[in-house]
Amino acid sequence: MRTAPAMGRFRLSSPVWLFGRTVDLSVFLGPAAAALLLVAVAQRQGWLDHETPEWTWVAGVLLVDVAHVYATAFRVYLLPSEWRRRPWLYGLTPALALVLGWAVASESEAWFWRLLAYLAVFHFVRQQYGWVAWYRARAGERDRWGAALDSLAIYLATIYPLAYWHAHLPRNFWWFLPGDFVGLPPALASCLAPLHGLALCAYALRSVLRGIGSGFWNPGKDLVVATTAACWYVGIVALNSDFAFTVTNVLIHGVPYLALTWRYARLTGQPSWQPRSPWAFGVLFLATVWLLAYGEELLWDRTIWHERGWLFGSARIEGNRSFWLALLAVPQITHYVLDGFIWRQSSNPQLRVLLEQQPVADPVAQLAVPRLSR
Repeated sequence: MRTAPAMGRFRLSSPVWLFGRTVDLSVFLGPAAAALLLVAVAQRQGWLDHETPEWTWVAGVLLVDVAHVYATAFRVYLLPSEWRRRPWLYGLTPALALVLGWAVASESEAWFWRLLAYLAVFHFVRQQYGWVAWYRARAGERDRWGAALDSLAIYLATIYPLAYWHAHLPRNFWWFLPGDFVGLPPALASCLAPLHGLALCAYALRSVLRGIGSGFWNPGKDLVVATTAACWYVGIVALNSDFAFTVTNVLIHGVPYLALTWRYARLTGQPSWQPRSPWAFGVLFLATVWLLAYGEELLWDRTIWHERGWLFGSARIEGNRSFWLALLAVPQITHYVLDGFIWRQSSNPQLRVLLEQQPVADPVAQLAVPRLSR
């Protein structure tokens, strides 16, 4: 990896990518382009004013959004060495999620969904920021003003649409269930709108001027900011459609995460039983997370929703509704919580395998390795 001294005094011969140019374009630009193309097609077909088609739910929600939650297993629960490193965190998180979730659901199902929705929103926002932070680290960017502008741009790209949503309730879409968000004054969104535009324009201007002046380009980071801004604005602000929100929300969130966990597993060689062929491991990886996602949604449908008999059958599972709500939300909550720990560079030096793109036999055993030098 190339590192850089103070910003503005260096020149990179080629742009820095996180996974590689082809993969980065595929997992960041690809889902965003597909989502916006689907929105355009849906507008022509008249789907935007109707319920989301079932095929969209299967392709977007089941195979991407739910499946990516289980990809966390390839970063934590299938790695004995990682288990040994933080057993309390990895063991107590799902246990506490079940206990606390059950307690809340028993008191108020509405508050259960509301708290879960806001936890999910926080997770979605932070993940987009996380990609920007990863690209900064990969390129060796360490200037504070640049970091502040990057943070401002990516946070406003997500927070402004959310503020607009809260200020214009009810919408024709929701996070989990109708009423899971609390209404806010429209003035809040009105105040954030110009800041949103200014931050994104300032980010774009700085990127162009820096590239022309110093020869430094970070196209992957620019791509994350641009696709996040476009998809969140189109899916939440520009359109009032469940279809538009679904495709613009889940694809740019889940697909890159699946690629990240797959890449980490390949570079570390863990779990040890993975096939040597990257294609064979890719098939095994996707088959595993898709099977687990289907199993979870089958239980949701048979215990709570009873909506998709054509996919999950008509049989019902009886039992305590509050318990089932809490139990089935455990994978989501665990994913949301652990994601704030397992990809943090400061406490996971083994993640250098992603920044340096160098295979390591057992990265967890090499935690004494210092962080990347300046």
